[in-house]
Amino acid sequence: MNKLKKQRQIKDQIASGFIWLSAAITVGFLFWIIWYILSNGMQHVSWSFITDNYTRTGEEHGIFPMIVSTLYMVLASIAVAAPLGIMTAIYLTEYAKVGSKLVKVIRFCTESLAGIPSIIFGLFGMTFFVGILGLGFSILSGALTLSILILPVIIRTTEEALMAVPQTFREGSYGLGASKIYTIWRLILPSAMPGILTSVILSIGRVIGESAPVFLTAGMVARIPDSLLDSGRTLTVHLYKLTTELFTIDEWNQAYGTATVLIVLVLVINMLTKLLARKINKASY
Repeated sequence: MNKLKKQRQIKDQIASGFIWLSAAITVGFLFWIIWYILSNGMQHVSWSFITDNYTRTGEEHGIFPMIVSTLYMVLASIAVAAPLGIMTAIYLTEYAKVGSKLVKVIRFCTESLAGIPSIIFGLFGMTFFVGILGLGFSILSGALTLSILILPVIIRTTEEALMAVPQTFREGSYGLGASKIYTIWRLILPSAMPGILTSVILSIGRVIGESAPVFLTAGMVARIPDSLLDSGRTLTVHLYKLTTELFTIDEWNQAYGTATVLIVLVLVINMLTKLLARKINKASY
């Protein structure tokens, strides 16, 4: 018995070692990427670099128009995708019959969307939104394209968050005479809000990080868009242009500086959203 117990303990220790090693490698890669970009880019980031406009051949090499275009793209795509994704998840968890054909079709469609390469979304957006609908190369075309791209993330993550709410919450609400829509709106959604915000965080990161669907639909004009129907260049597209047109050391420095601002922007958005989710979670209990 003692020998068998020791063998089990050794196996448990080996498995735990592999688990900790895998976690350490994952965290190590993250910190290594962040350190590499920040160490090479922070020295090239200044107030003028963030607030100035950009000219290819002039003296201004700032990224302010790209920051504005990125924020427009994020807000517009989330404004379209979040309501659709959340409502779809509510239907799948609260209204649809388990195992029905419609549920299977919806799940198949969302899983298929999640597996399609982003360049295909870009080609679709360029054909449909830019060409057929006549929206042209604009922030709106890019946002609509990206909203389709992030729908599977929002639907699946929100669905998991809703299913994690205990069934006793629903039964207690119905027992007190509350309607289904009241129960969902006042009880289920607040309880699932941290998970829903997690889906928004993941979607924001996906929107900020995409380049191919953006330059095929929103264009590459490096100026502040006056409206959603104007073309714009996001930070990732600007970084792509810089890295494919590297002729001088100054452009290398601009690329590192843009990557630094991009990483810091993603980290700040993630932290703010997590803080908001934590406050909402405390307020709901």
